[in-house]
Amino acid sequence: MFFVASKLVWAAAQPLAVIALLLAGGSVLLWTRWRRTGRALAGLGTCALLLVALLPLGDWIARPLEERFPPYRDDGAPVDGIIVLGGGSDVAVTEARQRLELNAAGDRLTALTALARRYPGAKLLFSGGSGDIFRQDLREADRVAAFLQEQGIDPARLIVENRSRNTWENALFSARAISGGAGQRWLLVTSAIHMPRSVGCFRQAGMAVIPYPVDYRTMVGSAGFRLDFDGNLSLFSDALREWVGLIAYWMTSRTSELFPRPA
Repeated sequence: MFFVASKLVWAAAQPLAVIALLLAGGSVLLWTRWRRTGRALAGLGTCALLLVALLPLGDWIARPLEERFPPYRDDGAPVDGIIVLGGGSDVAVTEARQRLELNAAGDRLTALTALARRYPGAKLLFSGGSGDIFRQDLREADRVAAFLQEQGIDPARLIVENRSRNTWENALFSARAISGGAGQRWLLVTSAIHMPRSVGCFRQAGMAVIPYPVDYRTMVGSAGFRLDFDGNLSLFSDALREWVGLIAYWMTSRTSELFPRPA
């Protein structure tokens, strides 16, 4: 129920959907006797769209998430395994084209192949089922496993977890898939903006993972005015989703703390 509810609520509450509803509702009311309310709603939607699209609001709320955990520094200690969370490929297009197609979070998979070569003795766990309510048969991990073998990765090193539908299940099923993992050093690879919620879930599942953030989307230093409507809207929406996710996961005991911090 949590999985379905979270998908439906976010589909209706994400910024672009709310702005679209304000503009559409306001436009319809302009042709009725509630014209004043229509003007207010349309004006509110227009102002919200311009603020989110033009101002660096996304940078402002994404940067604390991306900077919560520092970049990984190799200290020479052995690495027993590498966990990579799904989300780096477009599952629907991959299924339609019958070849793995990366998306904007494809750094997760490029990091996986690079780390596999850097640590040849480490186990490789890819965690990712289907996050689509209506297409639970599209399991990302199955396609990624085939892709990694095409890249020359020894299948004996791979642990494929293809049941998880969200970050909590990523952590829960990954912890179950790793036998004798206590005391071992496992890197966790996911997007920097997603790392706080991911680390919190893994800690709650009993795994003390080592963060390996990738796929940064904010710049170092102050963010200024950018004429990038689509990029600004996308970053704001993704960052807001992470903050909402952190709160929801903490309230439902799926993370170890509200805003997980480095150990």
